Amino acid sequence: MTASAQSGAAKVQLRSLATMPGFPRLLLSRFAAQWSDGVFRAGLAGAVLFNPERGTDPLTIAAGFAVLLLPYSLIGPFAGALLDRWDRRRVLIVANLLRGLAVAGTASAVGFGVAGPGLFVLALIVEGISRFIGSGMSASLPHVVPVNTLVTANAVSTTLGSVVSVLGGGCAIGLRALLGTGNTGSAWTTSIAVVGAVVAAAIAVGFARGRLGPEAIDEPADPLIAVARGFADGARAAMRVPMVTAGFVALFAHRASYGISLLLTVLLMRFSFTDLGPFRAGLPGLGQMAFMAGAGILLAGFCTPRLVAVLGRRRVTLAALLSAAAAQAGLGLPMVLPTVLIASFVITFAGQVLKLCVDSSIQAEIGDQTRGRVFALYDTLFNITQVAAVAAAAAVTPLSGRSPLLLLVATAIYLIGCAGYLVIVRRGVQAS
Repeated sequence: MTASAQSGAAKVQLRSLATMPGFPRLLLSRFAAQWSDGVFRAGLAGAVLFNPERGTDPLTIAAGFAVLLLPYSLIGPFAGALLDRWDRRRVLIVANLLRGLAVAGTASAVGFGVAGPGLFVLALIVEGISRFIGSGMSASLPHVVPVNTLVTANAVSTTLGSVVSVLGGGCAIGLRALLGTGNTGSAWTTSIAVVGAVVAAAIAVGFARGRLGPEAIDEPADPLIAVARGFADGARAAMRVPMVTAGFVALFAHRASYGISLLLTVLLMRFSFTDLGPFRAGLPGLGQMAFMAGAGILLAGFCTPRLVAVLGRRRVTLAALLSAAAAQAGLGLPMVLPTVLIASFVITFAGQVLKLCVDSSIQAEIGDQTRGRVFALYDTLFNITQVAAVAAAAAVTPLSGRSPLLLLVATAIYLIGCAGYLVIVRRGVQAS
């Protein structure tokens, strides 16, 4: 099929997705939840990292990343089994409401000047619930679209959801400018995230009971046993599909490398960069970086279905890894504000392409009775990898963030990921 024919087919799929019962509703619920995520994370980042009433250093920043990434790593082995056991509609409603309460509690703590472990524990609760909601939405998607449209549907929902999250972050930065940069202003800014959580729950109420699955429950009668074995079940299901296993390796490489470069970028924005023409340092600079990342995510959502249709998933995955490696070395190493922003665009684009390929593999090749556990395993290992990379980098990076050696390590990780991906895929082909 020619590229123009592929493009036409993709447009037909997009039009059909808009008329499918359930998909627009799930998409709108995702948008509300991810806008709330963006507001909360940017509000908390402003409160902790760019608040004149608080200090920061590489280890504090690493702790902040751990807050954002570790929650699902801690509860992931259990959440997967629950997503394959509980009515996912009810999960989306109850979890979003609980998340709204947790956001309100965290915002109150920020306003009262709570810092350190106390604040991080509250933020961990918010992010843990958020990860649970995200996996529930991913596991629900095959129940509202046909299997042959999963790549396109996943590209639309994941990509636009990520863009909405970036917009939420932009809203928080704008609100912070209006409400103030101290503890009180940061608290009000963070609290706005409650609105998105409540709206997401209200939209999910419109689904019929059982509409989002699971259709069958492959669980023992005792729920405690089901929860305890969820991690192992997800691992076994993923290992049986070489393309899924190889995709995990590719994503782990991306997440480790991305974690290193993200830590360095935050430090550069906070301590080294100064405004340069239209480019901004500090929190506004991170806002510009988020905008570039959002543009990369949006482009990836538009291009990935077409690239996969023309080149195949394997070539697209390898090309994404190599593109990210080139951007890491070629654009990151100069460590100047304009090239760092361009690198953010390219690396985020490549990472989103990888994620879309792996997500569609799981949704198409993993049975519904274990899909939730595989997504939970995916998030667990995905986030542990980034937290470990950020923590290791924080232990050795200077406060200025200028560490060419760490960026070279990040580039090498991408190349190692390419090699690992190829080895696993080739073994899978030989075995079949």
